[in-house]
Amino acid sequence: MFSLNVPLPPAVGHFADDLHPKLTGFDSVRDRHTLVCKRFGVEDVPDHAFVGDRDGGGTADLPGSDARPSKSDALAALRENLRSSLSGIGPFDVAVTGAETFDAPASGSRPVVYLAVESDDLGRVHRRLCAVYGAIEGIEGDAYVPHVTLARGGNPEPGVVADLVAAEFEPIRWRVHALDLYDPEFREVAATIAL
Repeated sequence: MFSLNVPLPPAVGHFADDLHPKLTGFDSVRDRHTLVCKRFGVEDVPDHAFVGDRDGGGTADLPGSDARPSKSDALAALRENLRSSLSGIGPFDVAVTGAETFDAPASGSRPVVYLAVESDDLGRVHRRLCAVYGAIEGIEGDAYVPHVTLARGGNPEPGVVADLVAAEFEPIRWRVHALDLYDPEFREVAATIAL
């Protein structure tokens, strides 16, 4: 599964690093931080996107074929489809405004402590992509909450979560000029789509 991520400025990483010592008692503390705009599986790439067989002899590009496209073909097709789907969207503003929690996350262990993100434009981009590619139930569409996960699960000491949520800090604001198509298998950006 690929994800389309909003690149984070260094200030967000530095802030998350500053909070790291306070995230005691969690099962998992993130060392890589992401702001996901939309997730995609190979099966989300429209059939019409495959117009040729790059591997020679395969059937993934034939209408009615049950064969799945290769990951590299899906990535190339998704990159081109996203450029088309995002056309007309210009740079937009985003802000990290504080720490919050998911006490009952759609999946995985709880609690989840995250950096809350505010951006009406990011919400519009997400809804546009869900209209084209569909939404993953429980985490996208109307359930989409833009955020940067810090830690999850475990049994944090009493007051740790409350202290993180109650802490006040100056919002971190930045302008988004591109979105990154991220490949979690290789833990790297597979393509960047300029806005």
